[in-house]
Amino acid sequence: MAEHAASSSAAAVEAAAGALCSAPGADLRPGAAPVRPLQPASIASSSAQAALDAPMMPGDGPHDCDSSGLELLENAAEEECEEEGDDEAAAFYEQACVLYPDEQLEEMLYTLRERGFLHFIRTYVRPDVSVRAIQLLLVRLGSLLPRNVREDAERPLVLGVLRAVLMRILRRREKLPQYNSVDDAVALLRRSRRIVVLSGAGISVSCGIPDFRSKDGIYATLMREGKYDLADPQEMFDKEYFMSDPACFFSFAHRIFPSNFTPSPTHRFIKLLEERDVLLRDYTQNIDTLEQQAGITRVLNCHGSFAEASCTNPLCGYSVAGSAIKEDIFAQRVPYCPRCHAPAPPKAKAKAKGKSKGGWNDNDSDSDEAERDARPAGWGVLKPDIVFFGEKLSDKFDRCLFEDRESVDLVIIVGTALKVAPVSELIGHMPHSVPVLLINRTPVLHIQSDIQLLGDADVIVQYLCQRLGWTLPAAPTGTVASASQSNVDIARLDIEPQESVR
Repeated sequence: MAEHAASSSAAAVEAAAGALCSAPGADLRPGAAPVRPLQPASIASSSAQAALDAPMMPGDGPHDCDSSGLELLENAAEEECEEEGDDEAAAFYEQACVLYPDEQLEEMLYTLRERGFLHFIRTYVRPDVSVRAIQLLLVRLGSLLPRNVREDAERPLVLGVLRAVLMRILRRREKLPQYNSVDDAVALLRRSRRIVVLSGAGISVSCGIPDFRSKDGIYATLMREGKYDLADPQEMFDKEYFMSDPACFFSFAHRIFPSNFTPSPTHRFIKLLEERDVLLRDYTQNIDTLEQQAGITRVLNCHGSFAEASCTNPLCGYSVAGSAIKEDIFAQRVPYCPRCHAPAPPKAKAKAKGKSKGGWNDNDSDSDEAERDARPAGWGVLKPDIVFFGEKLSDKFDRCLFEDRESVDLVIIVGTALKVAPVSELIGHMPHSVPVLLINRTPVLHIQSDIQLLGDADVIVQYLCQRLGWTLPAAPTGTVASASQSNVDIARLDIEPQESVR
């Protein structure tokens, strides 16, 4: 029985180590490819990765380790302690407490939460820090590795685990107890001078653009209609699926292509923050370009937009304005790159080489045709510059994030359930002492905010403006306001914050 338990534990350790070292795992940078919701994802910046890699010998960089791989390793270590006793683990913990006493650990955690991952690595994980010391730090951070991993672990593996543990700590932001009420939200807006906004599809619903995950959103609609050959509705925005069948996306794209939509009051509220010179940046997950229509200039389209389209052939580089493929989108046809699909010149008559009768020649048309046949259907297609699942975010996301975290004094999350990494991880990378205000139709429980104002975002921002004595910018001329823009008596509203979940 004991032998079976030991072999079971060993198998668990082997599986965990395999998941850590060989499985692809989630990309650990903020600008990594979007991760489907409800999948664990840990992130760190490309700059931070460079900080980890630079001091080491070539090939000695950290292994990727996502939340699932970390959990496997920790579970294996826990099973080991239960089966064989925890005397060795207790001794290991005592050594960790000597090397990293409580006061020092508290200082290190403060540095991580306030100064960020990159500063932590540069300060505490220098090249002269041994693998053993890093393992002891992991123990103090609440992560014990299985015995055989502890004994044989090399630096890349331990660094990969450390990175995953640090990202887990950053995601576990604690609520600031001094911020709770609508009055607190009003006071924060009145005094803040460097506001970061993280906006999502919910701010465009009143404009007539569906969100993604509500009961009437894009994914639910795709499931109800059942007319697309999708195993999962999110495949509509999956790069691999697009490359295999671009016609599927272009048969649907006209339903979300920006046309005669009007920016909502929430868009205009963000514009008002910019006009008052208190908007540090709007990180929008939306692809509808309504921020630009509202006149917002300090905006980063994290997931791209329809503003431009680029050839899917990575060697081509051809791109056009999104308006150039509008006709194709509304005709539900695939727009092809004029360079990659240019008409072939007339073929010259093949000249025989070598044997003249029944011999061979150097005509390589057959190989050319074979190469063309091997290309996926999405090769040479003008794809809108939307970041699909499986594509990396722009490097600008990394740069802006690490620039803005140095001066931000308020974070506003509006119109998003924060389900898609890596953008959803932005909150953890801001200093944890900076207050976070959530404005959304439904609670967000997996990421800790300080004040949650629940309801129609358009209504809530108008109420806040009334309390502040601010006036929203006028809607663009020649447009019709939605119901939430024109028919709400905000003077009669009684908005109360939802108590945050610890």
